[in-house]
Amino acid sequence: MTSDPADLTAADHLDAAREMAAANRPLLAHLLAEEAARRTTDPAIAAGIRATFPAPAPSREETD
Repeated sequence: MTSDPADLTAADHLDAAREMAAANRPLLAHLLAEEAARRTTDPAIAAGIRATFPAPAPSREETD
């Protein structure tokens, strides 16, 4: 792995998204997948990535 985040590829971000999904961290998985999709040049592949890692529904409830 590289020490410079700018050197990370779409594949690196997608791998990390899969790891976060497996760790039950859907928001982090979604954010990493969004970055992977952003770095992908093919719009169809980017759409597939976004469909695989949709934004989780907000489930947090505020209480007093």
